[in-house]
Amino acid sequence: MNRKDFNRRINQEYRRRLRNFIAQRIELPEDIEDILQETMIAAFESFHRFSGQSSLFTWLCAIAKHEISDFYRKKKLKTILFSRFPWLENLVSQALGPEQILLRKEFGEEIRGTISSLSEGYQEILRLKYYRGLTVIEIAERLNETIKAVESRLFRARKAFAKAFLADFPQGELSFSD
Repeated sequence: MNRKDFNRRINQEYRRRLRNFIAQRIELPEDIEDILQETMIAAFESFHRFSGQSSLFTWLCAIAKHEISDFYRKKKLKTILFSRFPWLENLVSQALGPEQILLRKEFGEEIRGTISSLSEGYQEILRLKYYRGLTVIEIAERLNETIKAVESRLFRARKAFAKAFLADFPQGELSFSD
């Protein structure tokens, strides 16, 4: 079975069951979707390792269990980080507060302007990923490309975006050390 057939089979036959499997272990719908997506990508990237010694669904569930473990490990790390550095949680809360609406709007306009300055190919992939919210798998299917090709193109598009976005700031004006 080739990658495209493998991807299609997983999406058609197992996506719903796998989402249910994850939902039994994870509370928030957005976390379920993130873990499902990470599971699908991991399965696609390692499909050549599937030996058939177990059912395909059992193999997918094993991958999902690893992704769920990673999710809880990261969540625990965040809890520890915020408990040791409470000012960091306050800073994050302030940055997301209602007083930031105007700044967000201006920032959004700067982002849209930067995206429109990129090549059409980079614009397309960034819009599909960040405006439409498509997964890498969905983008690959829509563009009729491999997941690896989409990941590579997305990486280059992000890099081009960062370079173009940061070029608008005078040297030293944008500092992350404060």
